[in-house]
Amino acid sequence: MQRNQKVGYLFIAPAALHLLLFAIVPIGYALWLSLYRWNLLKDDRPFVGFKNYTDAFTDQAFWNAMWNSARFALTSVPLGMLVALLVAVLVAQKLKGVAFFRTLYYIPAVSSGVAISMLWIYVYLPKTGLINTASAMFGIPSVDFLNRTEWAMWALVFMSIWTGLGPKMIIYVAGLMGIPPELYEAAEIDGAKGWSRFWKITIPMLSPTTLFVLVTGTIGAFQLFTPIYMMTKGGPKDSTNVIGYHIYQEAWTRFQAGSAAAQSFILLLVVAGVAWVQYRLMRNQLEGYATG
Repeated sequence: MQRNQKVGYLFIAPAALHLLLFAIVPIGYALWLSLYRWNLLKDDRPFVGFKNYTDAFTDQAFWNAMWNSARFALTSVPLGMLVALLVAVLVAQKLKGVAFFRTLYYIPAVSSGVAISMLWIYVYLPKTGLINTASAMFGIPSVDFLNRTEWAMWALVFMSIWTGLGPKMIIYVAGLMGIPPELYEAAEIDGAKGWSRFWKITIPMLSPTTLFVLVTGTIGAFQLFTPIYMMTKGGPKDSTNVIGYHIYQEAWTRFQAGSAAAQSFILLLVVAGVAWVQYRLMRNQLEGYATG
């Protein structure tokens, strides 16, 4: 028994070492750094305790960025989940060539974020972009999506639904395939129609999958950075200046490493709190799933 334990520890040692060196140690260093006022261009690094945290709570730009991230998450995550579920239902069918469509939908997930952002810049270009060129055929005026405050965030939301479709779809497909077919057969015998079966069987049985997609999607939404950096630079008028880009600016534009570290930990607490609330809201469905 002891020998088996030693072999087991040996197998997990590389992963544990990787986690220690590249996750736990950097997090600990960032926590230590958040207690200092450190300008990266200066050698001076005075200890300020929790002042970086209190400054963040009174920083209007920080809360504007947090609100922008919340807006993005509240729109992109539910819409992305809905589209992914609908597509998953379609590609979960046992039809010829369906594997090709699964691969096609997943391609954006394995593509470079920078390349995808550049592609969507051309999609959103005024007058010559794909959307404006198509809309011009119907006499619709050109819209500069990325430079209009009322359109910029929605443009990013629409893009995120497309780029995030693949992973969400695959997870939902796995969840759909895990539903016992006997449940559908019993419902059909009882006279349940297609929509009724979907609402009464599919949706409840997908509760654990939905919770996983919801939590991971929300975390990903609050970590949005590459499209902002490539497409809008936080503009126009800070309407897309999300928290990830704001922290980047704090560290590498204003060179305030301590302040950026403190804001990162505030973001961590906010995301953890949101995940906890999501779990609490879905707890009844999860308990019903486990009981069933």
